[in-house]
Amino acid sequence: MDVLSTLPQFDCFPDMKSLDEVNDEALRVLTRELGVAYTARFLRQFTTGSGDYTEDRKELFKDQSLDDVLELIRKRREDLNA
Repeated sequence: MDVLSTLPQFDCFPDMKSLDEVNDEALRVLTRELGVAYTARFLRQFTTGSGDYTEDRKELFKDQSLDDVLELIRKRREDLNA
């Protein structure tokens, strides 16, 4: 006999909303407070991209050393701050 099955069953959260209900409410609140564009922008940060960044990075930087990449970063920062 399973010991857990002998314990009384309690519904700790009898009024708990379903995940769909929570998501719907969250979207309504975000859209009301931030607007459609900012809501979309906010949600985009939680989505995963596509592809394999590790392989893409290897291909992108295969002919460059770490020093080359760092120099490129420094130059771009200088250009942005100019």
